[in-house]
Amino acid sequence: MRIHLVKKRNIDLFVENHRLSSSAFYNWIAQLKRVDCNNPQDIVESFNHADLLGGGSKRIVFNIGGNNYRMISDYHFGDEMIYLFIRWIGTHSEYTKLCQSGKQHTVRQF
Repeated sequence: MRIHLVKKRNIDLFVENHRLSSSAFYNWIAQLKRVDCNNPQDIVESFNHADLLGGGSKRIVFNIGGNNYRMISDYHFGDEMIYLFIRWIGTHSEYTKLCQSGKQHTVRQF
């Protein structure tokens, strides 16, 4: 199944404030358009640096731009495609702080 990125605008907003992240995120989007997945593990395997968050959260953390940026996304498998909802985008250090607070499973920045 193909993946539909819901509200790409969230990435655009992040890139506007973090200009150096532009090529990394737009390369990630280009890769997203090429993948074909049937389960959450397929999504992880399609991206070299992605991890499923545990606890039945239906969330994936993508490491983007040589691990300089992190993006937390919810996923939902529909009948014909996978919907990917961006929940949080930040730098690696911001993600580390988020993990230390224990809120990476519940964050809803967007």
